[in-house]
Amino acid sequence: MEQTVLNLPSETTGDRHPAPFVMVIFGAAGDLSHRKLFPALYNLVVDQWLPEEVAVVGVARQKNDSASFRASITQSVRKFSRRPVDEAVWSKFEANVHYVEGDFGKPEVYDRLKDALEMVEKEMPAATNRLYYLATPPSFYPVIAEQLGRVGLNNPRDPAAWVRIVVEKPFGRDLDSAKALNQDLHQVFGENQIFRIDHYLGKETVQNILVFRFANGIFEPLWNRRYIDHVQITVAESLGIEGRGHYYDHAGAIRDMIQNHMMQLLCLIAMEPPVVNEADSVRDEKVKVLRAIHPLSTREVAENTVRAQYEGGTAEGKAVVGYLDEPDVPSDSRTETFVALRLFIDNWRWAGVPFFLRTGKHLGKRVTEIVIQFKGVPHPFFRQSGSELEANQLILKIQPDEGISLRFGAKVPGNQMRVRTVNMNFLYNTSFDDAAPEAYERLLLDAMFGDSTLFTRKDEVETAWALVSSILQVWDRGRGPIPTYAAGSWGPKEADALIARDGFEWRLP
Repeated sequence: MEQTVLNLPSETTGDRHPAPFVMVIFGAAGDLSHRKLFPALYNLVVDQWLPEEVAVVGVARQKNDSASFRASITQSVRKFSRRPVDEAVWSKFEANVHYVEGDFGKPEVYDRLKDALEMVEKEMPAATNRLYYLATPPSFYPVIAEQLGRVGLNNPRDPAAWVRIVVEKPFGRDLDSAKALNQDLHQVFGENQIFRIDHYLGKETVQNILVFRFANGIFEPLWNRRYIDHVQITVAESLGIEGRGHYYDHAGAIRDMIQNHMMQLLCLIAMEPPVVNEADSVRDEKVKVLRAIHPLSTREVAENTVRAQYEGGTAEGKAVVGYLDEPDVPSDSRTETFVALRLFIDNWRWAGVPFFLRTGKHLGKRVTEIVIQFKGVPHPFFRQSGSELEANQLILKIQPDEGISLRFGAKVPGNQMRVRTVNMNFLYNTSFDDAAPEAYERLLLDAMFGDSTLFTRKDEVETAWALVSSILQVWDRGRGPIPTYAAGSWGPKEADALIARDGFEWRLP
């Protein structure tokens, strides 16, 4: 069997290693660093993706020294790594982990960071490259970037080396703040140095959308308005806001999920084939999709969007309170925990095909999937047999049961002509021997290689925000009651009515 070989960028020191580097993690004592970043780094070491000369400098406000910080991340790696910890491998790696204590807003912290990096460079002369990771609240992004520029850490001392900065979502909270953030970052870093990370794009099944579409000749000829009836994208969470009332009430479902994760999924489904498999070529096509989404007028926002809040109910077998009764949520909050959208893409391929998006907290099941529903046959040939055939569906399952399912009609065994809808399933965990890496492993490695394909570009972020901001502006002017849904259900009846107007219904995962 032939295998596709990944051609890695030229900034490598071998077939599969990025050049030696130092990774600086701002917010190194936080949950993201301990649950995701350090376990991802360890797994990359175990899989022999990282070079011999690699060091990590953690920066955080907690009182710590390098020794106690190493002890804390050791516990986290043991708990959250997808691989058992090899003591010899980990001991060698953690010896090159250092810690700088201080408030991100104080200039002296960056002076101490510069000293720490110079110390590391003396120990590892080849590690002249820098990867900064901002695992902090977004309010610190401009501050950190400005201070790195002040002490000259935004550019490498060696002209042949590189400096990159990884920024976590959210990238702003509306179009204006996203533009301001991009402007602040560009004061210090070039666009080719900025890696805006969305962990959804690191998931194997999300990456497989491009492979499925552009490496197989069977479906691409059908991937258009002539054969596809509509598209559903569902990102459902069974959990609620989990004690994050203060954060969530300032974000809501449309900022938390639609603007980033779900717009990325829509782009991968709807984009044209890139000219070449390179970062800017792929991202150019994604931006074209975002620009082609039909802008919603005030009337169209009312007709094509649904927002709602969960009420008390039963989720995952436990009684839960409603959103307005959650800690740190104002009793008169109008923040949505559920969103459903009906969008159209005004281009040659997708004209007239509705794209339905829905996401919410405390829904019936944790699931992310994309449903491509094809148009029916032109003549109901088997109607006389009493068969009620469902439409053909292609279901791309992102999580938790990663795979692809195709629903089509087949004859039921027997002497009568009876037709029934059946499933043809592909499952990742039964088809491949190797366990899929965590999303952060892939994305960190791409940042080390300088491959920005799976990272969002400035114009991509701002174009997505333009659509979402237009919806938010209309919602903010509204004063009517917000629909509700019972926790553990699949959302409000208004979302069912939204898709029913076109003669469809949501697929029940």
